[in-house]
Amino acid sequence: MKNRFFATRCFGFSMVELLATVAVIGIISFLAVPQVTRMRTDAEETLAVSRAEALNLAMANLIQTRGRARAITEWTDAGTNDGRYTLLRPYIAFAEGSLASYLPGGYTISFPTSIETLTKVTLQDPNNSRIYY
Repeated sequence: MKNRFFATRCFGFSMVELLATVAVIGIISFLAVPQVTRMRTDAEETLAVSRAEALNLAMANLIQTRGRARAITEWTDAGTNDGRYTLLRPYIAFAEGSLASYLPGGYTISFPTSIETLTKVTLQDPNNSRIYY
């Protein structure tokens, strides 16, 4: 008698239970995806700001190690952002090969034209809005 009872009983899930489970998972993912996207955007901005600060420190190190007059001359001769980044690469830990690969996607930096008076680099986000740090 006992075996017959277990043989006829079904241990599966009903369609209503499966639909409820899928609905709950869908609601949770609907709420979680925007948060994950926002966290990624915030992390990229934080990385861009920290790398801009690293470039500012590298400019100060350049002036200290080479002397103000020589550093100003080399900075002026470098001309472009990429040339100035190449000049600063020895003073940056974990520096990438180019300025574009050093910054997270879409962020751009503009170096000051002169380093006679030390000023910060200008950081812009992918929407070309300036980021004040």
